[in-house]
Amino acid sequence: MSHTKAPITDEGFITGLKSGDSLVLRALYKKYYNIVLKLVVNNSGTQEAAEDVYQETIIVLYEAVQKPEFSLNCQLQTFIYSIAKRLWLKQLRKHGHTGLIREDQEEQLADVQTEMQEHLQKEADIEKMNKSLATLGEPCAALLKDFYVYKLSMEAISDKFGYTNADNAKNQKYKCLQRLKKQFFDTNSVEA
Repeated sequence: MSHTKAPITDEGFITGLKSGDSLVLRALYKKYYNIVLKLVVNNSGTQEAAEDVYQETIIVLYEAVQKPEFSLNCQLQTFIYSIAKRLWLKQLRKHGHTGLIREDQEEQLADVQTEMQEHLQKEADIEKMNKSLATLGEPCAALLKDFYVYKLSMEAISDKFGYTNADNAKNQKYKCLQRLKKQFFDTNSVEA
């Protein structure tokens, strides 16, 4: 049974995992299995071990996306690879094979830790930005979301909000953005 649908995006995989979509889960298993297989087999593992690591990786990913604060700030492939690498390294250490992952991979693990710290900082900033947006009020909050999140053109925004032309909408967007920046940085300085 083959489908000629467009490939699933990272966001599509995350949404599908959140909702428990079995087709998305199957597609996810197929799409990223080979990178985990290569990681494990190239570092003293077997295909069977790779299957176990991949199964556990998908479970970790599934549990992560169920958390309300989850936000994917890197490619899904990178995220899956970093989980699998951490799990495989844990397996190797458990069996006394600490030297089997090469140095460049140890550096990659350090990079993953740095990436995760940056990810957590971005999540905190996004939360602060959402709070700032919530206190911004209308029509500013809706206008900024329409432009930055929903990618509406200035013409479409002008029509939606009843501005006389796109330039007036652009000026209003600029004023709203300045207010948002002021609230965001005031919020940050209060919490610092």
